[in-house]
Amino acid sequence: MCLGIPGQIVQVADTALQLATADVCGVKREVNISLICDGDPQQLINKWVLIHVGFAMSIIDEEEAKQTQEALIAMSQLEHEVSDFLGLNPK
Repeated sequence: MCLGIPGQIVQVADTALQLATADVCGVKREVNISLICDGDPQQLINKWVLIHVGFAMSIIDEEEAKQTQEALIAMSQLEHEVSDFLGLNPK
């Protein structure tokens, strides 16, 4: 299963290599924008994208990005609770 993580493009780092900086939950990550960039890369600044293995796979709207972030946080919390329940996380 592939999982895209939402991030917001905050800077175009290298247009020749089609690299940009994305903010993913407050953490800055370098991502390749070649799959979504078909014009001036500067137009991607402030756009929300789904990121998978270092590639921006698609542009999404802000509402979808926020909902996905909330779902991922909830899944992370659930994973911790399930691990505790199964005795996988010793205390």
